[in-house]
Amino acid sequence: RQEAAEYYRDHRVPQRMEEALNALFPLRPADLYGELANYFSKFSKAPVICKLVGRKVIDGVGQPTLEVEIYCTVKNYEKRICSAVMSFHSQIPENALPETNEADEKERNDSVNTAVEWVSDSLNTMLRDLKPTDQCKVDEMLGEYFTKQAEFKKEIEKQEEAAAEVTLALTSCTPSATALPGGKKAAKPGRKVSAAERMIPPAEPVESVLCGSLAIGATSLAIAKAGATISRIPLYLHIALLKHGQVLPKEMTLPLPMVTLLNCEKIPPAKLKLMKEVMLIPPVQFSLKQGIERVLDIQKEMTRLLESPGKVQSSPQLADSKKGKAHNTGKKAPPRALKRISHLGCLITGCDNLEQPLLLMQTACNNLGLELGTDMYLAINCAAHELMDYVKGKYEILTGMFKSPDEMVDMYVELINKFPFIIALIDPLRKEDRQQWNNICCALGSKCYLIAEDAATCISKLKSDQKINIPTCSGVVLKYINQTKVSDLIELTGLVDGQRHITILGSPDGESSDDSLVDLAVGLGARFIKLGGLSRGERVTKYNRLLAIEEELAKNRTLR
Repeated sequence: RQEAAEYYRDHRVPQRMEEALNALFPLRPADLYGELANYFSKFSKAPVICKLVGRKVIDGVGQPTLEVEIYCTVKNYEKRICSAVMSFHSQIPENALPETNEADEKERNDSVNTAVEWVSDSLNTMLRDLKPTDQCKVDEMLGEYFTKQAEFKKEIEKQEEAAAEVTLALTSCTPSATALPGGKKAAKPGRKVSAAERMIPPAEPVESVLCGSLAIGATSLAIAKAGATISRIPLYLHIALLKHGQVLPKEMTLPLPMVTLLNCEKIPPAKLKLMKEVMLIPPVQFSLKQGIERVLDIQKEMTRLLESPGKVQSSPQLADSKKGKAHNTGKKAPPRALKRISHLGCLITGCDNLEQPLLLMQTACNNLGLELGTDMYLAINCAAHELMDYVKGKYEILTGMFKSPDEMVDMYVELINKFPFIIALIDPLRKEDRQQWNNICCALGSKCYLIAEDAATCISKLKSDQKINIPTCSGVVLKYINQTKVSDLIELTGLVDGQRHITILGSPDGESSDDSLVDLAVGLGARFIKLGGLSRGERVTKYNRLLAIEEELAKNRTLR
């Protein structure tokens, strides 16, 4: 008994019991023990990470990706705090060959399996007993772990190369390995190097992605979500506090959504190849809710317009010919256009020329009494890097129609002059065409935003170079992928803001239903957010989160 009394006195239990009873008696709470639990909880130890679990899950396009669960020791008990699903970003273009896609799928599976192993084994041990609120320390450790893994991979590759050279040297000495008479070094099939190709800057090598790197980004994001949950604040506020040195912003701004309405397909009979996405941007004078409602109205009208040309009219002959089929089902067939929804969550249509989708959009708005350039604006994702024909050294903007990089600049100037309601062009050129980026920025920089997405320098290079203008642009689309950490995004958005560029947070092609990207965009103060269209659950859930944050900020009177 004496030991027990000393133990409790050392921890000031009697004193705090007396304080609690004195404080609660005047209040006479309905749930006395609940209030006592709340009172004593502030004296408990801060939760610490006790377990990380990696899991292979399926994303919005049916491909494998990574989920990370965070468990913490809370008041002596293990408790699941949250999970984060990392969206997998593929660098393979839409028009890739089947064998390329197969190789990409294998690489994706290997990467996810390795990431699951990293999370459940190495990272689980490494981060144990750390506070989930200590984002900087966690991200620093994750960065060091990634660096070690990257160096380990390089060492293995060097050993494999050395072994291959030895094997080649041995086989070249044997008679059987002698080249056939007249034999030439085989060229890559379908690949010819012409004078035109040598005139354009060659394509820069694709940034190599370390197998398993998903684990770094997913764990960093999951830790940030856990920190917000433990602190009992929304994730966007937790991110804002991290960015501003734990100083609470007095007001917060919502990013303007770039809502994808049309995806122009690139397969015959469609001829237009240039416009990957045609997006709507609501004007700033409207609330987000009003803007989304307006976009939905335009989407419905666009669906009606796309149905009209091929709509089959009901007739007695048609009804007679389909007796026992559609006539007896009692169900109305769904609109044809609605069956064609892109993985980006938007309508798919084929176009024959550059102006057709823009005139279609204009018609839809006019039918609703809306004026483009006042009531709504357009942005175009050109995805020019997918259009380059390296044999001709030109971009194929329409089937059989090619333009040089300089001609592309002239074409965009003419397009913006004719359709001034286009306020943003994303990836109008390859990143290698830097002189043309300079030219287009000089010509159009005062009329519209010129944004680099795939043309942007990779995040790791942006961090090391501390320069956004490679190529020259108005801003960049940042994507939370692979080994990107929350601290990296905080650092980069600060860099972008400091160089008077705009930040757009964009979702990868393979999306999941995790809506953390929206909180990241709000907390980081991004100017725009690019989430895809207003269809498909993994896309819509993010728009719903954005609407919920707007409502919450308006209620708290902190919405700028």
